Amino acid sequence: MYINIDFDGTCTTHAFPLVGKDIGAQKVLKRLVAKGHKLILFTMRSDKKGKMATTNPDIVVIPGQYLTDAVNWFKDNDIPLAGIQSNPDQKNWTDSPKSYAELMIDDSALGCPLTCNTKISNRHYVDWNRVEKWLENEEIL
Repeated sequence: MYINIDFDGTCTTHAFPLVGKDIGAQKVLKRLVAKGHKLILFTMRSDKKGKMATTNPDIVVIPGQYLTDAVNWFKDNDIPLAGIQSNPDQKNWTDSPKSYAELMIDDSALGCPLTCNTKISNRHYVDWNRVEKWLENEEIL
């Protein structure tokens, strides 16, 4: 099964432009890969080389290697990715920019279980204990 995985608030706490703190995603993601599932990093992060104009005054674009930082988080945690921002197998049957997956784990997805420990973050993030139980109940893990 292909699974799209968001990054900020899903694999780590929200801390953009930095990489956030550990929230327990590694154990579950490694279990998914060991079970034969393929993970696709599906995030708003991108690498920016220079300033970019925006029509929204609340958005400030600062150059940085933000997508690379997320990819390196997976490498540093020995979690292989099948794709980054896209499913490598879908090129044969669609030109859609949306990454195909049977499952999406994203802190902004309706119904995704969230938690918040104000000692590590002021924003909610994925509750990996509940996600793991759900995946087990659905026999995905």
